[in-house]
Amino acid sequence: MNNTISPNHNGEPGNQILFATGMCSLGWLLVAVKPTGVCAIALGDAPEDLTTAFQDKYPEAAFTDGSPEFERIFAALRKFIDVPEQGLALTLDTGGTPFQQRVWQALREIPVGATASYSEIARRIGSPNSARAVASACAANPLAIAIPCHRVLGIDGKLSGYRWGLERKAALLGRELLYKKQIIEIG
Repeated sequence: MNNTISPNHNGEPGNQILFATGMCSLGWLLVAVKPTGVCAIALGDAPEDLTTAFQDKYPEAAFTDGSPEFERIFAALRKFIDVPEQGLALTLDTGGTPFQQRVWQALREIPVGATASYSEIARRIGSPNSARAVASACAANPLAIAIPCHRVLGIDGKLSGYRWGLERKAALLGRELLYKKQIIEIG
């Protein structure tokens, strides 16, 4: 992925956060942007639920409607959801602890159509005994799709936990595996 990462600016006073909701093929999508980049991408079944959860976490955030910047971001996310091989080029403000940031970076390095276990990610970041902490970092991921925690499976290779629902995780992986299959058939 071609995401640019900004430094952590969570919780700074006066940090403007704008957000909007829109539809995508996986349901409703909430996107929030700080001056330093996209700081939240969430998926859900109802815009009200996404908005309430986000405003509970960031009461200073302001809803915006119809901004050309948000339209561009929504278009990029919708395209990436439906055609994951196209990549995603957004400036991200991930926030998180240093450990979470290491996990999220490792997740961004998993290619489209590939998966890894929590244990594999723990080994990749040099912390082989931290599979549970990796799972917690995945659960805390504020950027659905952009940080592809949907590509992480249980040690048995089965779907496990996804903040935005296992059906969405299965749908995302299904699209990516279809892409991978097409590459293998072409190659």
